Amino acid sequence: MERGLISVLQVTNTTVRGGVEEHILTLLKGLDRSHFCLRFVCPPVLAEQMRPDVPRDVDLIILPAAGSARWTAVRRLTQILRKHPVDIIHSHMFQTSRLASPIGWLCRVPVTVETPHVRELWRHGWLKGSFVVDRVVSRFVDYYIAVSQANARYLTERKGLPAEKIVVIRNGADLSRFQPGRPAPAGMKRNLGFDEADPILAVLARLEPQKGHHVLLEALPAIQREFPRVRLVCAGEGVLRAELEKQAKCLGLEGSVRFVGYQKNPADWLALAEVVVLPSYYEGLPVTAIETLAAGKAMVATAVDGTPEVILDNKTGLTVPPGEPAAMAEAVCRLLRDRELRNRIGSTGRSWVLDNFAQEQQLAKTQEFYLDTLERYRLRKNSRAWKPAPQLEERSAAPKPVDVQ
Repeated sequence: MERGLISVLQVTNTTVRGGVEEHILTLLKGLDRSHFCLRFVCPPVLAEQMRPDVPRDVDLIILPAAGSARWTAVRRLTQILRKHPVDIIHSHMFQTSRLASPIGWLCRVPVTVETPHVRELWRHGWLKGSFVVDRVVSRFVDYYIAVSQANARYLTERKGLPAEKIVVIRNGADLSRFQPGRPAPAGMKRNLGFDEADPILAVLARLEPQKGHHVLLEALPAIQREFPRVRLVCAGEGVLRAELEKQAKCLGLEGSVRFVGYQKNPADWLALAEVVVLPSYYEGLPVTAIETLAAGKAMVATAVDGTPEVILDNKTGLTVPPGEPAAMAEAVCRLLRDRELRNRIGSTGRSWVLDNFAQEQQLAKTQEFYLDTLERYRLRKNSRAWKPAPQLEERSAAPKPVDVQ
């Protein structure tokens, strides 16, 4: 590490590439190298997926996945921190923080940060649902970065984490990759086995329970009753692939649905679609929604967590309740019926994300946060006086709604 640079270790224990991992890549690619030296720790299966996109000056370090190998992961991360001392350890998702934050504290890392990313709807029962473990782990976490205002409320109101430890830095995306009116690559529909005249619905999301693909599959027959030629493309990988393929077959949809796995070029798949759908049960602040609007496309999304901070109903998209196929089908059909509405929503949505969700804003606020928290640590260490958490503008300011009149 060059003299004077701040060493930041990004850590995740996930095994499927999705929005969280794209968030990490944004940081790895965009943080200012005149201030920061970066390392990235992740399990081997994720390392293989992300290695081609990790910048060459970032140390990519393998960490065994948690679970049966948890104690191996503990030993490995401890070795990493002792061999490569860091100034800031930044964990992504609570399952990673539960492992990494106490180890960071034991290894005397100056600043420990967690970005939880999502509301954990899957957590039930007295222990998991009470968030007792989260509050214990919070003793080893200096600050939390919430990716949306809804995410921040969840951390304080539901998890009971200290409000003074939480700042909001909204997700951003590289919007330069997306252009309205861009044509899909020649022959793309044909290669999928579809006709050129077939309208395409697209879902760009991991095939995981959170994302609600099964709801859209249940809605598709109703959509096809009005638009028989509509086809669905699901771009993403995950544990539910076989189950979703079976559901599509049982519904008689195998000729209308394609599961194409993880795709590195979301702009091509967005260009292919008439309407993009995000049927999630919970989110933090979905990057795919930002990218969809940047491409000038209309989206139907569930009104969960941070999604309505991007998809403003009837302005930058249409929102529906989660888990309701009939509402999903009606919203999709409304957009398919009305090209003018799709165009208006697409144009308004693009202006909205250009003003509020560019990755440059996310990077600038994250850099400010890193520099400020480390300076506060040094002042605290010297004076032994506690300083409150940084008060970034995002802390209390929600995006200003666009004027669509």
